[in-house]
Amino acid sequence: MSENILFLTGKLAEKSLQKVLGEMQPTPFEYQITPLGISVAALMTPEFIARRLPQIPHADRVILPGLCRGELDALSAQYGVPVERGPEDLKDLPQYFGRGGKAPDLSKHNTLIFAEIVEAPYLSVAGILNRAAYYKARGADVIDLGCLPNTPFPHLADAIQELKKEGYVVSVDSLESSDLLAGGHAGADYLLSLTEKTLWIADEVAATPILIATKHGNMASLSRAIQAMQAKGRTFIADPILDPIPFGLTKSIVRYYRLRKQFPDIRIMMGIGNLTELTDADTTGINAMLFGIIAELGINAVLTTEVSPHAKNAVAEADIARRVMYAAQQDKRLPRDYASGLLGLHDRRPFPYTPQEIAEFASQIKDPSFRIQVSETGVHVYNRDGELIDIDPFRLYPQLRVDDDASHAFYLGVELARAQIAWQLGKRYVQDEELEWGCNSVKKDQRGRVAHREAAKKEKKP
Repeated sequence: MSENILFLTGKLAEKSLQKVLGEMQPTPFEYQITPLGISVAALMTPEFIARRLPQIPHADRVILPGLCRGELDALSAQYGVPVERGPEDLKDLPQYFGRGGKAPDLSKHNTLIFAEIVEAPYLSVAGILNRAAYYKARGADVIDLGCLPNTPFPHLADAIQELKKEGYVVSVDSLESSDLLAGGHAGADYLLSLTEKTLWIADEVAATPILIATKHGNMASLSRAIQAMQAKGRTFIADPILDPIPFGLTKSIVRYYRLRKQFPDIRIMMGIGNLTELTDADTTGINAMLFGIIAELGINAVLTTEVSPHAKNAVAEADIARRVMYAAQQDKRLPRDYASGLLGLHDRRPFPYTPQEIAEFASQIKDPSFRIQVSETGVHVYNRDGELIDIDPFRLYPQLRVDDDASHAFYLGVELARAQIAWQLGKRYVQDEELEWGCNSVKKDQRGRVAHREAAKKEKKP
């Protein structure tokens, strides 16, 4: 028997929900829709639902609007079936159920992230630990201490030992044998980078070496280093070096391809900072493309940095990209509808509602509160007095007649600005919600908005 799902919604969304579910036919489930006598579904809370609907008709699962806030465990216990949130917008239900009604599994990946602290010699040990904690929270697996040419790093060993005490996996990045030896003796887990001429360092310490060519681009040299390590039975990672644009990017990708063909079972690293740092373009797209190549070639580790201001989220982007591309590869699906973390400026489905659908919503409103939505034609503002449409909030504002209510005017100004930006960029807009910027989104804190609204309510009280 097919699953029976109960959808709970509000008055305004009921028709749209019926239409979306109807257009999904045939669905792999049976469904019922129960509106709960509230206009805006997002305003429902678990407590409200429990009071308004103490019992449910027979169902195997209950799905609430995605914007419904609060803990759902009590509702699940009350109804005796799982109670879950659906997507934040009901127009995304087809994609949601395209995954079986479950969030995609992004818990797995097969690529280590080495996050380099480029300025490590200039930081104190405490500063290095702080930076390491930041990188780890963003998804880094290995903390890489960058050694700079002709720059003393007298506290290298101390930094490694303190990092190890805190449970970090550590690598040292230098072309100086003295730095690599010191790092290895201090307990570093990886050393970047050894050539066939410095393989003797690997005999002196237990750290896993990252191998590069003696001369940039000399694949024969890298191959000899690889074969020498294989002969010794030692673990290693090889790095053919990714070159920046326009100094050999395509040629360097070919090197990676050929190295994988020549050595199908070895571990390979790609330093992606040469693209993210040295290209004036949003790093989300660069990381998405690079990790697609990384997934196809089975590259096992990346080295990334956050030096340039425009690359400040490179580690977090790498973490999402490796998980999305791994999941897509395992599922044998295109990397779409897995996560929105790499969609910074635009959205896949920015305007879920047509102007006609919004006009239908507007016709049902019987109160003075303004609703704001965005369609491909512009920003829609409506209440019981009618609907206004424009692409410029300055043309909308005089028609809203809120000059005598500073609090309301401020609120509408904020929301209309967000709506205009969403329309201009092609982003999803939801009233009372911050715009989503993928990895660049700051963690939401609704206290300011809630406090503002509560203050406005108090001002209106006699």
